[in-house]
Amino acid sequence: MKINWYPGHMAKTKRLMQEDIRQIDLVCELLDARIPWASRNPDLSALAGQKKRIIVLNRADQADLQRTEGWKDYFKKQGFPVIALDSQNGGGYGEFLPLVRQVMAQQIARNEEKGLKGKSIRIMACGIPNVGKSSFINRILGRRSAVAQDRPGVTRQKQWFALKGGVELMDTPGMLWPKIEDEETGLMLAFTGTINDEILELEELACHLIDTLRQQAPGALEKRYKVESTADKPSYDVLEELARARGFLQAGGYCNTERMARVLLDEFRSGKLGRITLQPPPEDAHE
Repeated sequence: MKINWYPGHMAKTKRLMQEDIRQIDLVCELLDARIPWASRNPDLSALAGQKKRIIVLNRADQADLQRTEGWKDYFKKQGFPVIALDSQNGGGYGEFLPLVRQVMAQQIARNEEKGLKGKSIRIMACGIPNVGKSSFINRILGRRSAVAQDRPGVTRQKQWFALKGGVELMDTPGMLWPKIEDEETGLMLAFTGTINDEILELEELACHLIDTLRQQAPGALEKRYKVESTADKPSYDVLEELARARGFLQAGGYCNTERMARVLLDEFRSGKLGRITLQPPPEDAHE
């Protein structure tokens, strides 16, 4: 299933980020804690250059707790300061500004030596579409300033926000990369709603999600939909079984698999299937 989605505004976003990065002190890279590897934009390292970077594992309230800790260990070993945030309940947000000041301590000290005490630290918030940047900013601000919706491509222009303690945060539109070469990455992005559903074959996508859930979260389908074991069954047969369990039947007793596909994707994305991480951390993350 080949998946690529790169609207024109994303190309514009990349150009603007290249221009704006010169006035930025710190890059805040937001990742989806359910798919940390797939949600990393490979273009960002080139864009960020030598700028300091913080990684935020967003939507951690929807991800498996143990796997999130493994991903935190992995990124720390790569040299990145990292925090995990509970976007639903606000957990972890109190750590963000102290971490910024810790990472930028040397620059803050240099500013003070030059008589520039109080000079703002400028942060650029970056991430793929639908990673939760607007909700993240609203939590940090403590008010509803950024438009937040559970669909990709809502933020179309950069916005500046003033945080406490002389920190300024630039929100940027969600950006993918022009060609998604890896099929698994494309599927993971589609599962979590990063790719616009209107360009996807939802029944096929739901079947891929069923296969992934059976591998990464055994029992999740059985628990949510009250069906018997789905192991070793063709994924489309499972989709039909879930449709029957939900009562999604058409005239003649046929299963409405299209409706079930949409429900399955929506319920995974909203966390109703439980705390699930589709991409486990590397095996040596805890070593």
